[in-house]
Amino acid sequence: MNKTLVILGSTGSIGEQALDVARKNGYTVLAIAAGKSIDKLEVQAREFGVKAVAVFDEAAAKQLETRLAGTGILVLSGVSGVCEVASIKADIVLNAIVGIAGLRPTFAAINAKNNIALANKETLVTAGELVNAKAREMGIKIIPVDSEHSAIFQSLQGAPTGSLSKVILTASGGPFYGKTKEELENVTVAEALNHPNWSMGSKITIDSATLMNKGLEVIEAVHLFGISPDDIEVVVHRQSILHSAVELCDGAVIGQMGTPDMRLPIEYAITYPKREKMCCDRLSLTSVGTLTFAKPDTETFGCLKLCINAIKEGGLKPAAANGANEEAVALFLSGKIKFLDIEKMVKAAINAQPKVETYTLEDVFEADKRARTLVRTMAN
Repeated sequence: MNKTLVILGSTGSIGEQALDVARKNGYTVLAIAAGKSIDKLEVQAREFGVKAVAVFDEAAAKQLETRLAGTGILVLSGVSGVCEVASIKADIVLNAIVGIAGLRPTFAAINAKNNIALANKETLVTAGELVNAKAREMGIKIIPVDSEHSAIFQSLQGAPTGSLSKVILTASGGPFYGKTKEELENVTVAEALNHPNWSMGSKITIDSATLMNKGLEVIEAVHLFGISPDDIEVVVHRQSILHSAVELCDGAVIGQMGTPDMRLPIEYAITYPKREKMCCDRLSLTSVGTLTFAKPDTETFGCLKLCINAIKEGGLKPAAANGANEEAVALFLSGKIKFLDIEKMVKAAINAQPKVETYTLEDVFEADKRARTLVRTMAN
């Protein structure tokens, strides 16, 4: 099955695994985009013979253009360049850009009537109502790539419309599961980046440690599956084998299990509704032995509860939560704030954001900007 792909965020963890899927299945990669990692971009562009490369950083784009001179590969720069790449007609655009930076490219892909494999959860967290409305208008599919949302999506295949009763969203619990607030007071960046199961980028790994990632996933699930946050149960599952499940109206619980390997949900999003053979490790239940499930500690890891409250209030509250978190995580990674400060800053940004009933795309970016400014002020 030949597929034509555009991969946004190709130098990150998801992007590299998506290229691995393309490599092993012989898919055609038409274009790629990333922030400023031109060493990786050059190698990827030459290997896959892409038509175009976009780099958010304009100075880095100029360097890459020099390196790729004579190849015939078009090098684009800035947000507009990434959006242009996202608009190239393809079977699917995989958006693995980290953060709200992925929002405008998502809209560009939708406007070009490209189906989207979505690994950029911030697209739906910050502007889910706007994105879904535009997707309906243009008649395109948004297929989740996050392991949890892919599991929910897969579990719903064949379920009658209206039969979904509850989503069971699993969480690994991160590196600090079972810790108290006092024990988290002085944790280091290295400790927070030591995830027990998954190999991910630094931002999402910190989000996993705070449980902010699970809060963002609750918001994402609301928009992906058209459910209330009250119909989402977060369950800590330390083994990361059951990637998530659904409860149907008759009480049946259907879930998707597999090894902790992102190539499976990436490939499913690309090949949907078909399935292809994959070269990742197969799950052996006897080797796993025991699966455990527990309630999350939302008092110690308050970011989860903050996100749930934000989506219940709606409007621009989720965008404020996301913007504050992105900024706070960057500050933590650079050693400028403590781990527990992330939650305090997210809470302050949510509280500072006025509740609104309607909003535009530009309102989303303005809410994001205000939240970041507040966080930087609190850090000084």
